[in-house]
Amino acid sequence: MAAASSHEESLPEGWEERTSRSTGMTYYLNKHTRRSQWEKPDAPAGLNDDDDDATDALRCSHLLVKHVKSRRPSSWRQATITRSKLEALSLIKEYRQRIIRKEISLKDLAVSYSDCSSARRHGDLGRFKRGRMQKAFEDIAFTLRIGQLSQPVETSSGYHIILRTA
Repeated sequence: MAAASSHEESLPEGWEERTSRSTGMTYYLNKHTRRSQWEKPDAPAGLNDDDDDATDALRCSHLLVKHVKSRRPSSWRQATITRSKLEALSLIKEYRQRIIRKEISLKDLAVSYSDCSSARRHGDLGRFKRGRMQKAFEDIAFTLRIGQLSQPVETSSGYHIILRTA
């Protein structure tokens, strides 16, 4: 009556368990679409990305500010990030205030200042369902109304501000 030795045996069809090289955390890969997610899947893998058009999917843009204690303290902008958590939080709050005051859009800030590779897409993360993003990020994103900007959100990646776009 021993438990199965392979975690993959307990996964729904079409999923593969993997380990992130940057964090050592477990993630799950859809073998058909090659898309990954952090939460363990509870249903068979979809055959195409059209599954993201479902009503339980949403679309967000974000801006990420990493710090020295981020899970990967580097980005496309900077090989080694040395700012403290406090400095990162201060920056993300400043960016949020600039957006609220309508001095600049999140899109324009993300292109220049986000530490996420989504900066190339003006911070756009595309459509996603639950389980695709880090839990703290997701928990906030799914409470936002379309057009609503979040307060600063802390994840292991750093500090984010999230704008729900659809």
